[in-house]
Amino acid sequence: MTRHFLRDDDLTPAEQKTVLELGLALRADRYAKRPLEGPRAVAFITDKPTLRTQVSFAAGIAELGGFPLVVDGRLAQIGVRESVVDTTRVLDRQVSAIVWRTFGQERIDEMASVSRVPVVNALTDQFHPCQILADLLTVAQHRGLDALPGTTFAYVGDAANNMGNSYVLGGATAGMHVRIGGPEGYLPDAEVVARAREIAGSTGGSVTLTTSAKEAVAGADVVATDTWISMGDEAEAEQRADLFWDYQLNAELLAAAAPGALVLHCLPAYRGKEITAEVIDGPQSVVFDEAENRLHAQKALLAFLLEQG
Repeated sequence: MTRHFLRDDDLTPAEQKTVLELGLALRADRYAKRPLEGPRAVAFITDKPTLRTQVSFAAGIAELGGFPLVVDGRLAQIGVRESVVDTTRVLDRQVSAIVWRTFGQERIDEMASVSRVPVVNALTDQFHPCQILADLLTVAQHRGLDALPGTTFAYVGDAANNMGNSYVLGGATAGMHVRIGGPEGYLPDAEVVARAREIAGSTGGSVTLTTSAKEAVAGADVVATDTWISMGDEAEAEQRADLFWDYQLNAELLAAAAPGALVLHCLPAYRGKEITAEVIDGPQSVVFDEAENRLHAQKALLAFLLEQG
């Protein structure tokens, strides 16, 4: 059966741990696995602007022995010039996996429903599961893989987005105590939260939503944030800055976390807005390890999916 990775809970807790173990191994030895030797091609399709996602997948596919076939989705116009289904049927005859960075989750779900090769969600409007694997790998790198269960992970800011949804799902799968702090109306999707709490019931984790940034961060082992202006929200920049100001990750807020708490940001970051320069460039920040770990986590994920299939 072909395995896909479309949202964070497509991996069971045991499978997530297996992928993270492999990610740590590939961080230590980048060429330890070569499942794409040949080279076998992997299609990387992007409908949205990208730096880290494209670089990490292209480099990772090459390091796995494969060829990254980069497709500009704005030129391909999938779903406009040609249906998602027809596009998939063209691709899966010629590549070993498909990685897609796109808009609605329904697009990648439709692709996976007909694809005979693994489909990986490189970002949709609803989920960003590869980023969460990288974040978990970063915590494991600094604290140990066995430390993930029971870790208190706080995210503050705009959580009514793909990061908020993926943090609750991926963190619950890892057995973390996930706390989300954001304004009323800017919290993760209720159905996603319900699913995350169901998972947490079996992993020993938990999910807490609050409108208080300090309540979310109090005693946390890891503190994360993201831009207040996601792609498509640019027209609301001034309004959002006012709305989220109390959720800025600054020295005062970070002081409420556990001593030595790790700081994460998936980048790009806007210093002086969602995070201060003092924090993101400070000693507790591991954001550039986090960016690098996109490479190692995604290589591990691709190797896992190819072996499962």
